[in-house]
Amino acid sequence: MLEDGKLFKGENIGCSGETIGEVVFNTSMIGYQEILTDPSYCEQIVTMTYPQIGNYGVNSIDVESDKIQAKGLIVKECFNYYSNWRAEGSLEDYLKKYNIVGLAGIDTRQLTRHIRLEGAMKGIISTETKAESELKKKMEDYPSITKRDLVKYVTCDKPYIYNPKKGDYKQFVVAVDFGVKMGILKCLDWEGFRIIVVPASTKPEEILKYNPDGIFLSNGPGDPAAVNYAVTNIKELIGKKPIFGICLGHQLLALALGAKTYKLKFGHHGGNYPVKNLRTGKIEITSQNHGFAQGRIQA
Repeated sequence: MLEDGKLFKGENIGCSGETIGEVVFNTSMIGYQEILTDPSYCEQIVTMTYPQIGNYGVNSIDVESDKIQAKGLIVKECFNYYSNWRAEGSLEDYLKKYNIVGLAGIDTRQLTRHIRLEGAMKGIISTETKAESELKKKMEDYPSITKRDLVKYVTCDKPYIYNPKKGDYKQFVVAVDFGVKMGILKCLDWEGFRIIVVPASTKPEEILKYNPDGIFLSNGPGDPAAVNYAVTNIKELIGKKPIFGICLGHQLLALALGAKTYKLKFGHHGGNYPVKNLRTGKIEITSQNHGFAQGRIQA
């Protein structure tokens, strides 16, 4: 059931029970395991627009964190049987392992269209009650992701070195973990960087003590304006070391430079978003996952 009363009845997958979160849709045809384990999906229920999900199973390699981060999963058809030489188990068993409640057997096209027209909103998946008034009351009592700091739920507890055995690195970066994906750290590692990952609340002076060649601000979940301590810290780092950010990290850097951020109607979630470089005219197909965007930086 959605926050506006729209009801979808289907079959339970994963664990039985209840889960509440913001319902979004992802247009990727593959990558459901990476999507589920992406910390940027904290507090969100993910709807996959591709109809057949689970047909290549899951494994221990294709993960972006150490557990499922999404609050729930909605699919048209969930495959309990799978075929892939790398598979180590089924998607449904994977959901059960991490106590994730899911929904299958609904018209995901209708749900996606509804979200596109009305915007992303809270939703609840329940196997415990059919009483619509009760479901609606639970959603009303559940907080929105807007103005909530979700980073504190996904950041690391203490600093660590990614790939500590690496010795032949070109340069050294400190990665501030706002919910970093393992795929991003792997890419930096492949490019020859030594990486120290630090918690989101790490003070500027502690970061500068490492004397890095650059500072990376990672992706992460939720409203960037709610992570005010990060904006304060970034302001103190600007001009002292090269800084680059992805996703939430980019938005936090923009806030520190004087821009504003705002919530998108239904966000960008998928692996097939075309982006045009206005200077060169080149169009690239990009992977995106964000529900907020930045405005212009004030002169």
